[in-house]
Amino acid sequence: MELIDELRRMDLFDGLTDEELAEWAAITPPIREAEEGEVLLEQGVDSPGPLLLFGGTTRGFIRTAGGVDPGTVNQAPTWIGAIAAITESQLPLTVEAGVDCRVSIIPREAFIQLALKHRSVHRHVMQVIGPVMRSINARESSRERLTSLGTMAAGLAHELNNPAAAARRAASDLVQAMHVINYALRAFVEAGIERVDAEKLLELQKEALDRAEKREAQGALDESDAIDAMEDILDELGITDGYRFSEPLASAGLDEDWVRRVVAVTGEGTHASLKALWWVASTLSAQELANELVDSTDRMSKLVKAIKTYAYMDRGEVVVADVHEGLDSTLIMLKHKLKHTSIKVKREYDETLPKLTMRGSELNQVWTNLLDNAIGALGETGTITIRTLPDNGCVRVDIADNGPGIPEDVRARIFDPFFTTKAPGSGTGMGLDTARRIVEQRHGGSLSFESNGEGTVFHVWLPIDGKKK
Repeated sequence: MELIDELRRMDLFDGLTDEELAEWAAITPPIREAEEGEVLLEQGVDSPGPLLLFGGTTRGFIRTAGGVDPGTVNQAPTWIGAIAAITESQLPLTVEAGVDCRVSIIPREAFIQLALKHRSVHRHVMQVIGPVMRSINARESSRERLTSLGTMAAGLAHELNNPAAAARRAASDLVQAMHVINYALRAFVEAGIERVDAEKLLELQKEALDRAEKREAQGALDESDAIDAMEDILDELGITDGYRFSEPLASAGLDEDWVRRVVAVTGEGTHASLKALWWVASTLSAQELANELVDSTDRMSKLVKAIKTYAYMDRGEVVVADVHEGLDSTLIMLKHKLKHTSIKVKREYDETLPKLTMRGSELNQVWTNLLDNAIGALGETGTITIRTLPDNGCVRVDIADNGPGIPEDVRARIFDPFFTTKAPGSGTGMGLDTARRIVEQRHGGSLSFESNGEGTVFHVWLPIDGKKK
């Protein structure tokens, strides 16, 4: 009778008679005291059955790759984990004992059988599934997005830092090169170089710039040999400190004949010849640095454009856009994950496909999840193939990898909420569930996959006319 009285305090058993409560008491293990901090239910483990909290408190939390996300504090009398028990699924969170905790766990199979017999208990569990799952899904979806955004933000910061650092370095070197150029011009004036000779030097400078522009890139060994040869030429002609500016002259493809023509104008072994050669070398360096600045700022501009495309900033929630635009911007956002691998990405796009009316930023979440999973499946080497084609009134997007494939025993559960094949704490199990809901519920499309020992391919169908297929 004491246990029946304890059970009667639980709203899970509202409306049951004493005889019915006696049946529940018969399958309920003796109530025990749990020490504070004791783990009562474990995240990611098949549910042992519902936890009945008769006294004190429990604390819930979810372990993620970024740490621990605290959940709710439960106050007795209440019940926890009945949804996972009745659906025979894994527990979505860990529950540990709080202060003055008195608990009992009803064995899962016995609970299911008796809940089906006493429909009011089954109804109580079913009534909370919707609100609880919506709350968990919302929290996990937010965490998934934040985790994804955090990872991509770190990657983008790294990607932006490289061209920014290159631009900063080029700008600093350009200031120095311009200082040399300005000083050299003053030295020419002080040396009394005539106008005719100055015109000859300008022609030689233009020739050097033209050669540099037309010259093809050389291998490291050939470049080193060219620099050594230029230093020998300068030493032979009595040019001091030639090693300080021999590299830009050699990189431009200039030879002994060009150097001798400069010396012929300025005079062999003179201070003017040193300044003239240094002037041309600085001009060549300035030109190269300016090109590097253009290239670096162009790379930063493309990254910013990719971010705007990925988020469809300033274009509203629903947009009319090319599906390839989102795929390419997602690849740029995930570039940092591919940088230190040998993974190749092949694009097989049908450029004749029409634009789609879509929720662009949400659809990019789908591409992010599928591509991130493909990268994770491959590890350090392999090939990801992205293919687009028309298919039965839809645009079909295939994202394939030639990795080891999805184990056969988990394929049926791959889209289940909270199910993940990643290491504990590395995934929330919401990525594919989120992707499927975005494709099917938000776009009226379909998402499926095929997998074997030679790889995995996910198929996404998006209706061209926007109507559910």
